[in-house]
Amino acid sequence: MDILRIILSILLPPLGVFLQVGIGAQFWINVLLTLLGYIPGIVHAVYIIATR
Repeated sequence: MDILRIILSILLPPLGVFLQVGIGAQFWINVLLTLLGYIPGIVHAVYIIATR
């Protein structure tokens, strides 16, 4: 299941974080990072998925 989340995180980073942790602080941080730059959002999403 983590592979699917990582693939979704590359396409749409907040979706991958949402599937991992739900709507919480990490989700909103990822939305902000994705809006500021697509690459930071991807890095953050993959980090959240890999560490949880």
